[in-house]
Amino acid sequence: MTPLLLSAYTATTCLGRGLDATRSALRAGYSGLAPCAFETVQLDTWLGEVAHVDDEKLPVALAAYDCRNNRLTQMGLETDGFADRVREAIARYGKTRVGVFLGTSTAGILQTELAYRRRDPETSALPDDFHYRTTHNSFSLAEFTRDYFGLEGMAMAISTACSSSAKVFAAAARQLELGTIDAAIVGGVDTLCLTTLYGFASLQLTSTQPCRPYDAERNGISIGEGAAFALLERTDAPAAGSILLLGTGESSDAYHMSSPHPEGLGARLAMEAALRSAGLNTADIDYINLHGTSTPANDAAEGKAVAALFGATVPCSSTKGATGHTLGAAGAVEAIVCALAITDGFLPGSPGTQTLDPVIPVDYLKQGRAGTVRRALTNSFGFGGSNCSLILGVAA
Repeated sequence: MTPLLLSAYTATTCLGRGLDATRSALRAGYSGLAPCAFETVQLDTWLGEVAHVDDEKLPVALAAYDCRNNRLTQMGLETDGFADRVREAIARYGKTRVGVFLGTSTAGILQTELAYRRRDPETSALPDDFHYRTTHNSFSLAEFTRDYFGLEGMAMAISTACSSSAKVFAAAARQLELGTIDAAIVGGVDTLCLTTLYGFASLQLTSTQPCRPYDAERNGISIGEGAAFALLERTDAPAAGSILLLGTGESSDAYHMSSPHPEGLGARLAMEAALRSAGLNTADIDYINLHGTSTPANDAAEGKAVAALFGATVPCSSTKGATGHTLGAAGAVEAIVCALAITDGFLPGSPGTQTLDPVIPVDYLKQGRAGTVRRALTNSFGFGGSNCSLILGVAA
């Protein structure tokens, strides 16, 4: 593919709001995970909750979109000057030429959960102030973002579980290549809700401790929430040091509804496709941000795929020990982590991981360290075998 410029990007997670908070936490090896104290949830698990989300007030004209997910969307958009850069792009290209491509897993489902508590006692009707389309609906955050900026062009939401906000990069890249748009807002937002927390607990996938990816004793995920965005634009002569999207790779192994292919078949296919898309070899990758959810099956399968392709020659880590698993936002969050690794020359470690699993032969970083990163690969794999790998690099 033709490299695309990330002309602006931002991330907000339990590590803090924006790039400076994220890079400081990663450098310090800090984890934002804490014991579950969300809403009425009573589970023995740890979460990555973003502070002050419910303090956000949406514009009056967009009040119908009000829910936790869109509040976090607004918080993310208005961080690191991202919204200003979007408005500059709209001024350059026009309202119909800036697309919106956002990923989510559950969108504003919490709003439905809260509405069910207020059903009419006689008819069981949901309250009149509940708006499914603009809250619970997966398209809600894409429509909210389009209306937030007064855009009039292409907009889509992708909901493929934990690969959602990685796949939006690939979807936007295709439209930019076709010439249907000139710039794209890409990213993902997912927020905590009862369905997600109790659902993953019912699958016995949540840990009673902070998650520890690739640890020999790993036993489950820590669910987080987050918002991450990037502005993608075509460029003929990117400035030295600019961050570029070099390649995208997608696959579907369709092995099982909730378990990856045990040999990491889909993961390997996605990584190989990303390398082909970027015109690169395995030796060209300096760092891999692993999907690394901290479940026994996921880490083992991904580790097999990475070892088969890269051996133990490329440093890698999962940053979910810092942020938690932000589900539909994870792809975008971790793409931004890779952008920071490239710009800062720092390879993040894996908070929580103590004793590496000896049967996974990869160069796994428990602690972060300085190092030159010119090209980074990030993996995002979702339920049902929906897989996506992205490669980011730096302009010379």
